[in-house]
Amino acid sequence: MTDEAPTGFTRVRLDLAYDGGGFSGWARQVGRRTVQEEIEEALRVVTRSPGRYELTVAGRTDAGVHARGQVAHVDLPDEVWAGQGEGRLLRRLAGRLPHDVRVWRAEEAPPYFNARFSAVWRRYAYRVADHPGGVDPLLRGHVLWHNWPLDVAAMNEASRRLLGEHDFAAFCRRREGATTIRALRDLRWERRADGVVEGTVRADAFCHNMVRALVGALLFVGDGHRPPDWPARVLAARVRDSAVHVVRPHGLTLEEVAYPPDGELAARNAQARRRRTLAGAEGAAG
Repeated sequence: MTDEAPTGFTRVRLDLAYDGGGFSGWARQVGRRTVQEEIEEALRVVTRSPGRYELTVAGRTDAGVHARGQVAHVDLPDEVWAGQGEGRLLRRLAGRLPHDVRVWRAEEAPPYFNARFSAVWRRYAYRVADHPGGVDPLLRGHVLWHNWPLDVAAMNEASRRLLGEHDFAAFCRRREGATTIRALRDLRWERRADGVVEGTVRADAFCHNMVRALVGALLFVGDGHRPPDWPARVLAARVRDSAVHVVRPHGLTLEEVAYPPDGELAARNAQARRRRTLAGAEGAAG
């Protein structure tokens, strides 16, 4: 994967949002409806191109996960981009895309921009309702119902113990050749005025199922089934605990992806591609 558009092409940054309820995730899959396929097909149609232009995305969301601040890039032939311009391309995409996915911005990316490797952090939100009557029907596609009252202070106490760079193998689905070392920068909970408990999770990157597994563990703390030090003990063991449940995806939303200043993009790309290890650790989990 290159950090520069091929000769004769312009790299375009796309900022987009989608309701994940009707998708089998971001990544293109044979026989399944995905966000990537919808946008790539819409681009093909509105640019009147014979073939599709492949998107590179900041974070491949799972089936049912939503996004409000997703970022992708696509390399378009110079003549195609010159004939579109930002406003014209957005209007055409709005008329072609289904209503559960929107592109809000399309602009020429700076040199060395890569939607995936240039990102310095991703921020997700997970929303839970613990009202005994259930979830507001108008929010049911974006809020999980937890049938136990939640102690937000206990969840925050447990969350603070997980911050920093660790091997999150106990909270990730392992993938061959992929590291499970991540830097968790923010993990906190608050009860909104409407009673919904909202968690903010921010890290440089996430491994598969990491956020939903962390939420599952913290809900067990919040409802009193486990003490606040339990998630940190699970983390230290680096082994998946059978009591850690991966919560349902519909409560999870990718809210924001952050990038460094333009002059630091190339250095960030190189850093993101380096194999992660923990200081003083040998044979870090891969």
